[in-house]
Amino acid sequence: MSASLPRFARYVLALLVCAAMALVALPLVDIVDPTNIAMLFLLAVVLVAARLGSGPAVLAAFASVALFDFFFVPPRLSWAVADVQYLITFVVMLVVALVIGQLAARLQERAQDAAQREARTQALYEMARELSGVLTVAQVAEIVQRFLADEVGGKAMLHVPPIADDRPHVRAVYENGIAMMLAAHESGYAPALLLPLRAPMRIRGVLQITADDVDASIFAEAHRPLLETVASLAAIAVERIHYVEVAQEATVRLESERLRAALLSAVSHDLRTPLTVLVGIADSLALARPPLPQAQAEAAASLRDQSLRLAALVDNLLDMARLQVGRTQLRKEWQPLEEVVGASLQATAAILKNRDVRVELAADLPLLEFDAVLLERVLCNLLENAAKYAPQGEIAIAARRQGEFVEVSVCDSGPGVPAGTEETIFDLFERGAQEGAASGVGLGLAICRAIVEVHGGHIRTANRPEGGACFVFSLPVGQPPVVEEDHGD
Repeated sequence: MSASLPRFARYVLALLVCAAMALVALPLVDIVDPTNIAMLFLLAVVLVAARLGSGPAVLAAFASVALFDFFFVPPRLSWAVADVQYLITFVVMLVVALVIGQLAARLQERAQDAAQREARTQALYEMARELSGVLTVAQVAEIVQRFLADEVGGKAMLHVPPIADDRPHVRAVYENGIAMMLAAHESGYAPALLLPLRAPMRIRGVLQITADDVDASIFAEAHRPLLETVASLAAIAVERIHYVEVAQEATVRLESERLRAALLSAVSHDLRTPLTVLVGIADSLALARPPLPQAQAEAAASLRDQSLRLAALVDNLLDMARLQVGRTQLRKEWQPLEEVVGASLQATAAILKNRDVRVELAADLPLLEFDAVLLERVLCNLLENAAKYAPQGEIAIAARRQGEFVEVSVCDSGPGVPAGTEETIFDLFERGAQEGAASGVGLGLAICRAIVEVHGGHIRTANRPEGGACFVFSLPVGQPPVVEEDHGD
């Protein structure tokens, strides 16, 4: 009740309560002892303190003593005192009234504070419940704005990355994570408080709270915990939205990859049979008797070559589909790297004919556990890639141990990898050269990455200072089995 009345009205009401108590006690003047009538005035002080606050209670204490003296202490209707002992009564009554009034008022204030805290806690709970279901940052901003306007007044605004360059104060709070108070001339309207949106993982933005006018009372120390709590709840909501978007993107990407792998597998299987038939027809034409004329024989040979090339492409598609869905069973064995390097050079001898290939394998290479067939495919693809995009110059194969991994590199002397494609070049259907510069559809390097990663390694590329591209993949060293020597009997 005291909070809803003006200050002057509360003091007037306190005097009216004391006057009303005097009117109630007047008929009892000849019936009740004056000491008991004094208790009625103490009751009036307690009521005033409980309902109107400490200030009106002090006024009621003095008014009660004055009214008690004027109406109920002989001589009545006079401020004079016939018996000096009543002066002690007045002092005790005044002190008791002041103490009781202050205690009652303080209890009432605490009760009001508790009620306000309970209401504010309930409002925070409702805001947190609303924030738990939002899907956009705009919804978070709307809820925060409504809450602050209802609870403390003022206006709120959320700033999330990217932070505009024309907001230096906001950017400073976002980068440093320290709250900042802005004067009216700095914010352009009224005093403002900038709070970082500090989420569990990182700072997600800045909450700007601006006063309705030049009065900055909403930024008082008593309100600061509430404002920081609001900023914390908003930060958690913004971070949750971020990770929901990340999860959705990852799910879409995963489903796209799965669909693409299934499509590749289905199409590849359907293409295999007609390609086998085409190769067989081309072989039959080459073996025809009598032999075909020169032009037709060349056409049959070209048909066979292109059919084999398309069959190899289909095999790559199948391998990529199997690797992506995890259906490839690795036949890993502990073996030296030298053997698979030699097998790869032999398999690509026709492609690398008349090319200078330099092999530098460190003498201290340990045994590695890998699938020889798949690793040979990696080296063959890298060698074919070097021969395709660098038709001249030396090709270098090197291997050395780097900590817990063995790094194998295949370098060429060609134009190198275009800047900015060092990572995307390993994606499906991505090519390092412009379309038509060299044959291929961008499967070889994607297969290399998939094979290396299922072995627990990593592949990367970079341009050499002296020119040319260098592809480097790593294989974990692991723990080779211990071979016990047989000493005989």
